[in-house]
Amino acid sequence: MERSGWKGTGTGMRLAFLLLSAVAFSAGQLPAQPPAEDDAVFRSNVQLVRILATVKDPSGALVGSLEKGDFEVRDNGVPQQISIFERQTDQPLSVAVLIDNSGSTAKDLKYETESVTRFLRALLREGNPEDAASLYSFNWQIVKQNAFTRNVAAVEKSLKALRGEAGTSLYDAILLASRDIEDRRGRKVLVIVTDGGDTTSHSDFQRAAEAAQLADAVIYPVLVVPILNEAGRNVGGENALTTLAERTGGRVFEQSLGAALDQTFDQIIRDLRTQYLLAFYPRGVPPTKERFHALDISLANPELQVKARNGYYGEAQSSAPVAPARVDTSPGSDSIRAPKPPQPAKGRSSQN
Repeated sequence: MERSGWKGTGTGMRLAFLLLSAVAFSAGQLPAQPPAEDDAVFRSNVQLVRILATVKDPSGALVGSLEKGDFEVRDNGVPQQISIFERQTDQPLSVAVLIDNSGSTAKDLKYETESVTRFLRALLREGNPEDAASLYSFNWQIVKQNAFTRNVAAVEKSLKALRGEAGTSLYDAILLASRDIEDRRGRKVLVIVTDGGDTTSHSDFQRAAEAAQLADAVIYPVLVVPILNEAGRNVGGENALTTLAERTGGRVFEQSLGAALDQTFDQIIRDLRTQYLLAFYPRGVPPTKERFHALDISLANPELQVKARNGYYGEAQSSAPVAPARVDTSPGSDSIRAPKPPQPAKGRSSQN
């Protein structure tokens, strides 16, 4: 299986050369005044903030016919002007599927991978011809099985080769996938198929959440819950995934296997096909020491419900930029490793 090495996201440095010349036309000409410090800081911090939103009516049906004037956006409580608005946007869609192949999923992995394959076929059959999907597996390590592609057969081959093994490095998987998807053009989505919470990550919840927010990614956790009794489930992990979905504008699904899982993936596709794209340039937002800006998206019709990200990471008042959290990887490796559990489940590792 061909594997793509993971490298830090970001583009190459661009060099620009500015040639300056000045000619004095009169001895009385006054020198140009430098810009006010506040103005210079304001201009350097201006960025386009993108928001993907889905809207439902009281019955839970998706609403895709609203206009720009139906939405109001506030950044840290300050109303903002929506500069870009698209209804049922068809911007390119990048979907990273993160599938849990820890030991606890071994008996159900075959059914999960079959549903994921059907999901990707339906997703890429229609929509923008630039839509693409990638695949990550995670247990005690994270393996990037497929880089972004439209070749569903290649992804299916990787899915069929997965085997269950001990450990669940969920937060590391979200961090890695978010960094990989960050520079993709258009809409970005993480679909996480798992049965519980994290056990072996180097990262933590906050670092994973920040990475997803920095990438403008929407998270859809798909919780495969074969055990209905809370005593046998990782409820804390499920709550963490629910919070990740709420923060990024996605939603969590709790389903069993078979037809119910297929219906979940169908619903995700419907959500993606009826998304609104809102974007604005922050204006009039007082500087704070916090990099996180709280977003509030509301609708003129109070009976409708909107789901969208609850914030973004911008510039803090400090002049020194804060680098996003990163995880360490071995040179040349496309996987993140946690210390291997002392008693791993039997079965071949997904690493090659």
